[in-house]
Amino acid sequence: MEPAHVETLHGKADVDVTSWVSVCPGGLWKVQRKQTQEWRQQTVSNVGTGKASSSDYCPRLGSLCRVRVQLKVNAAVNEKGDENLLLTDVTELVAMSHARHQDSVLQLPLGEWTTIRLGEGQCDITETCVEEMRAGEMCEILLTPCGDGADVPVSLPSDENLSLCATVELQAFTPGKESWEMPASEKWEWVKSHKNWGGIRFRSGDVWGATDSYRRALKLLIPLCGLIKESQTKEQVHGVEEQRDTNSIDETQPFPSADEFKIMKAELHSNLSLCQLKLKQPERAKANATKATQLEAGAVKAWYRLGQACQMLNELEEAKKAFTTLLDLQPELPAAVKALKDLKLREKERNALLGKRLSKMFT
Repeated sequence: MEPAHVETLHGKADVDVTSWVSVCPGGLWKVQRKQTQEWRQQTVSNVGTGKASSSDYCPRLGSLCRVRVQLKVNAAVNEKGDENLLLTDVTELVAMSHARHQDSVLQLPLGEWTTIRLGEGQCDITETCVEEMRAGEMCEILLTPCGDGADVPVSLPSDENLSLCATVELQAFTPGKESWEMPASEKWEWVKSHKNWGGIRFRSGDVWGATDSYRRALKLLIPLCGLIKESQTKEQVHGVEEQRDTNSIDETQPFPSADEFKIMKAELHSNLSLCQLKLKQPERAKANATKATQLEAGAVKAWYRLGQACQMLNELEEAKKAFTTLLDLQPELPAAVKALKDLKLREKERNALLGKRLSKMFT
């Protein structure tokens, strides 16, 4: 997850301390990061080109990163470093398949060298740390739950203290790309990947993780909107598809039509709305459900979630409109029928209460 809030302090010996809020299982955690080991320049192979390049840059989207995370109390930090570790041939790095740990805020096996793909959101805290690191660097992090100021209370795993101190080491990484460097087809593949991960995380009970995945997908999807419109305009004007440059749509790779793009965007907003309903964020849920219905008028799930959000906000008339529209789309849908009955009951109770208050005012 990108830092929700970042502030940099300069302490002794020009050590930078950066802080942000990260998404973890169970809620939000504040992370304070301090650089504890300077990088040492090394040469790594540029995968796919066979060329060598200096590792004086940081990992980017899609980089395979070999990392190790340890609780500081258990970490044995080798100040001299291990040349064998630093000179690993990054062409041999392969992303490891691992479940997003639900019982650990760090979300990775501790004390083991693990290869992750930057940008997948499997381990939010580690990924954010690695984004600003270079091969051979180590940083120290202090983790504290954001019980105050979080959108919902954070439930702490029973085996974790109120704060944790750990180290993150980056051994080596492969080249990646900034999002603006990616061809449209590659961004589309990332969008689909994040949407898929969002569904997996939601079904496993990791609502915060699912929310983060859907947001990542939308962030990559939005820049593609202009390319889709540009493509449509060219086809309407010239009647045929024109050749596009490398920064536009790559015709050799699968890319969505305008309708597929709109449906994907609507589904992401609808899924994000569902997560926000679960997290008791009705205003955000309403905003995303509204966007989904605007993109796809026949989005049944989005209309239902819009109605639920309006109910939570006590906006009964808007909720009634949403559920009525839902019944127009799917007549006799049990969930919509029940929701409208509940609304009528709430209105009847509200009107009765209002009547009692008025009668007291004039007696």
